[in-house]
Amino acid sequence: MRPSGRKNDQLREISFDIGYAPQADGSCFVKCGNTHILCTATLEERVPPFLKGKGEGWLTAEYGMLPCSTDRRMDREAARGKQSGRTQEIQRLIGRSLRAALDFKSMGEKQIIVDCDVIRADGGTRTAAITGGFLALYQAAVKGAQAGILNSMPIINQVAAISCGLYKGEAVADLDYLEDSDADADANFVMTSKGEIIEIQGTAEKAPFSHGQFTDIMQLAQNGISELCAKQADIMKQIF
Repeated sequence: MRPSGRKNDQLREISFDIGYAPQADGSCFVKCGNTHILCTATLEERVPPFLKGKGEGWLTAEYGMLPCSTDRRMDREAARGKQSGRTQEIQRLIGRSLRAALDFKSMGEKQIIVDCDVIRADGGTRTAAITGGFLALYQAAVKGAQAGILNSMPIINQVAAISCGLYKGEAVADLDYLEDSDADADANFVMTSKGEIIEIQGTAEKAPFSHGQFTDIMQLAQNGISELCAKQADIMKQIF
């Protein structure tokens, strides 16, 4: 029995509140069980120095956890004067994942910044940030294309992510904190709505796991991402 009582293939309840931060070009407040994240997207009419003069756009991401997003208050990383290695690794993952959604040539020399701020954490923050971040990105892309800021609509892939793993010897989908902290193995999967793989991060926490067990986890991830993409698609119809 999973701590939450969910079936092995059952995802946590997920909701997307788009337009949550009206000042942003795109925003989505994503709730995945007790993991809550505000994702915003901002269009900027500039690109990093390495892209100047190339006629292409770019996307970058930033990620952070609020001090009381976990059961014990943590210091703000700005107060410590530097980001942790974990934060840097996660925001790079988010950036890589969401860049797979874009055709940079259709953007012109414009940049989109996706900010993901964790308000409440109960496992799977990086995957929820990618899934919600895509919807914030989609809004910003629609707005930019309609306003003529972008050369054309740059979205070429729909992107979502999920964590799956082995808990008490069984493959389970969408790990919460209790499962993640006691998992035999866990993996983060990022895929397109077509089932194409963008990135997989997997680790054996206690002992090596078999190819067959990985296949079981992978199947759960494919099914879970298909479900998440269907929910995203319903929201996308409201945007454009």
